[in-house]
Amino acid sequence: MFSNVPIAKTDTLSRKAILKLTSKATNSLSEFKFEESLTIARLVLRYAIDRKDDYLVAKSYNMIAANFEAMSEVDKAAFYYKKGLAYADRTTNDSIKSSLNNNIGNIYCFELNNLDEGVDYYKKALEYSTKINDSSSIYITKMNIAWAYFYKGNFEKGKPYLDFINKHHSNFGGKSTVVTLKMLNGMFFTNQLEFDKAELFFKNAIKLGQGVSEKSDLSYAHQEYAKLLMKKGDYKNAYENLLLYNSIRKSIEDSNKVKRANIVGVNLELDEYKRKVDTIENEISLQDISLQKSRIIVVLFIIALTVVLLLLYNVYKNNNFKKKKNAELIIANEKLVIAKEKAEEASYLKSQFVSTISHELRTPLYGVVGITNMLLDEHKELADSPYLSSLKFSARYLLSLVNDVLQINKIEENRIVLESLTFNMVDEINMIKNSLSFIAKSHENHINISIDPSIPEYLIGDKLRFSQIIINMVSNALKFTNNGEVNIKADLVKIENKAHFIEFNIQDNGVGIAEEDQEKIFEKFVQIGRKEIDYQGTGLGLSIVKRLLELFDSTISLKSKIGHGTTFTFTIAFDYDPIKTTELINKIQVDLTSNEIFNVLVVDDNKINQLITRKIIEKNNYKCSVVDSGMAALEIVDTAKFDVILMDINMPLMNGFETTKRLRQKGVMTPVIALTAFDKDEIVEEALSAGINDIIIKPFEPALLFKMINQLLYKENQTELV
Repeated sequence: MFSNVPIAKTDTLSRKAILKLTSKATNSLSEFKFEESLTIARLVLRYAIDRKDDYLVAKSYNMIAANFEAMSEVDKAAFYYKKGLAYADRTTNDSIKSSLNNNIGNIYCFELNNLDEGVDYYKKALEYSTKINDSSSIYITKMNIAWAYFYKGNFEKGKPYLDFINKHHSNFGGKSTVVTLKMLNGMFFTNQLEFDKAELFFKNAIKLGQGVSEKSDLSYAHQEYAKLLMKKGDYKNAYENLLLYNSIRKSIEDSNKVKRANIVGVNLELDEYKRKVDTIENEISLQDISLQKSRIIVVLFIIALTVVLLLLYNVYKNNNFKKKKNAELIIANEKLVIAKEKAEEASYLKSQFVSTISHELRTPLYGVVGITNMLLDEHKELADSPYLSSLKFSARYLLSLVNDVLQINKIEENRIVLESLTFNMVDEINMIKNSLSFIAKSHENHINISIDPSIPEYLIGDKLRFSQIIINMVSNALKFTNNGEVNIKADLVKIENKAHFIEFNIQDNGVGIAEEDQEKIFEKFVQIGRKEIDYQGTGLGLSIVKRLLELFDSTISLKSKIGHGTTFTFTIAFDYDPIKTTELINKIQVDLTSNEIFNVLVVDDNKINQLITRKIIEKNNYKCSVVDSGMAALEIVDTAKFDVILMDINMPLMNGFETTKRLRQKGVMTPVIALTAFDKDEIVEEALSAGINDIIIKPFEPALLFKMINQLLYKENQTELV
């Protein structure tokens, strides 16, 4: 077994001198001069204890234990190794901890016949050696583990460690380990019944062992070689090798040397007992001092006991008070639970109310907007009529109010989750500019757009929420500006991996916002500087913007001066993926509008809605059939073939979901578009499960409807709602 007794550098002269003595003791041990080694180690231990140096004490015990191990005094060796480890654990020196754990592992594996506990000590030694990157110690410990497993006949577990020491011998081994290395290979190949290979390794180990002064490993090589020869049936040579083993062990364990060393060992034990006696005497002295102070302690104890009794009485009173208050809190908590349930019910009813009201408002709005468009189309002479323009404007205004209320309700209920879609930012902003042209004209304003050319053409993000932010910001700027300009500016400010951070500035030269009002404008239903002539709305626009930007992990800031206008600034990070961009460019779709005449079935129970939807369909040169119930729709598909079905959701007797389910059960796979005044998020799951292909919310732009129809008819694989 290889004992690991390292020598460290020291800071002071006296400490260096002690370590020099330790080195001398190590050299004496290597020459089997046990008496001399133990005498020096005993002297070093005294110096170390006087200095109260835990590291030196640990090294001393390590050396003493190594001597006893060499003299086959196993119990004493284990005792002193463990004492050394106790002192080593008080230090931060991982080298001495590794050494002692390694040496204790040797004792348990080879002397006390306890392989499992010994291997545990070896593994602790490896942890410390690895921590300080001590390759030599790692090599020695792994050699010992391999030897221990082979010694117990467990060659399978020992093989990885043998592979390691074979691989790294040239770097971390040396003359002190080469004999054992050859012997271990001989043991392994003996177990594998490869006797020729094993014999070569044993002979090499014996030859190398004869050339070094330390003969312990040579003796073990003869012993293991003898075992091989026995297996081969060469009993004569086996006997001769066993004689050589006994001869070498006898020379190492010279009885006179051991006797003289034992005398020194006894003196060491006497030193230990003397230290224990000194400790006991010190404890007795301390007890005498403590007895002299006992009276004071008794008095203090009585005082403390009195205080404790008072505290206990106070605790008792407090406990009764707490019980009373806890009972009151339980009652209060029950009331709070009831109040919470009522609040949740009220919140649910509020959501239902908002949803119902929005549906009931959108349905007549669809009629107002549709009939207005019909009048303008059929009576060109009324195109400049201020009454019709006001009617159309009022309908759009009312629709924007409904959308604002729905939007803030969704945000407050945490029902908005950002999507990741590929979109063209320039197209989105230009579309917003066109859609807000009616507000710009009403205030005689002009919208300017400035886009940084370094911004990629296609970005990935939630284009719907982005559009809502820009629409609210620009419409707000237009409402508070007359005969002026609104500038939309976008600049690429930073790139991190795929994320492109784009700063947006919405600037107007309108009335401006007073400094004391600038914090209030992002609150719900707040309107600053309201005048009767102003186009104000609900006061929700900027509140919606702030909440949506929070979903993008962004904030908004503003600079404003009364009479000089306002600039709002915010930054949104969009992803850019060139691969997806290339795919989009390669798959640019042609205009889906077609001269082909499609046959459309409209299912709606509202007469006004029927009239408007029919006009929109026929204006695009499509054929149109109208039925006013789900049952009628189920009957007509048996006698006529349709390219697409526009399905109202809120119908009596049989709603649009049930009608679509029954169509699918009949085997009718015609694309179905839900034409509804409900909010899309409220019905999307039920629509999917019913078999509806897409949803469009009333009132809608005709171009959007025809684009959706063409997408469904020309894209065979399009099955998801967009």
